[in-house]
Amino acid sequence: MKLIVGLGNPGIEYQFTPHNAGFLAVDRIAEYCNTTVVNRRGRALTGKARLAGHEVLLAKPETYMNLSGLSVAALVRELEIAVPSQDLIVIYDELDLPLGTLRIRERGSANGHNGADSVSGALGTQEWLRIRIGVGKAPLADGTEIKAGGTDYLLSPMRKQELAELDAVLDRTRSAVEAILSQGVSAAMNEFNRSSSEL
Repeated sequence: MKLIVGLGNPGIEYQFTPHNAGFLAVDRIAEYCNTTVVNRRGRALTGKARLAGHEVLLAKPETYMNLSGLSVAALVRELEIAVPSQDLIVIYDELDLPLGTLRIRERGSANGHNGADSVSGALGTQEWLRIRIGVGKAPLADGTEIKAGGTDYLLSPMRKQELAELDAVLDRTRSAVEAILSQGVSAAMNEFNRSSSEL
């Protein structure tokens, strides 16, 4: 069974904040698979589904972002996933990527993301597949980058226009997960890691 985890913070006040992009992506996959993520196991809300010919367990940790690894590690143990880099996909927000983009990576540092850092710490490795959903501000027309405001920005509700942009990338995230499961990581990276200007 494949484990697909979206990172975020539990609680209605965090539901539509940039930091909850991972939760929203898992909800989108669940909706597509006609299932719900409501069963409690491994300190997470979970739901079983079938996606791209694979049995998958969708999960949203209930541990809050900074302790996400506790939940991910518990589920990895419970599902007896011996090689996380093959059977685990973690989806989370990335402030350094502009809103509306996503990137698939097979391994790497947390890049300042506390949830990703917690996952690496709990698993004892950075070798796990991740899909990072951009929630940062797009550069200005002249190429000047705009830095979004860290924690305050990540935990504030998104505006209607931002939610519309995120909505489109949630569908692409679901497609990216399907591509990983059906075609493999390399093919999925070739398809989804291009910049939006190349699409």
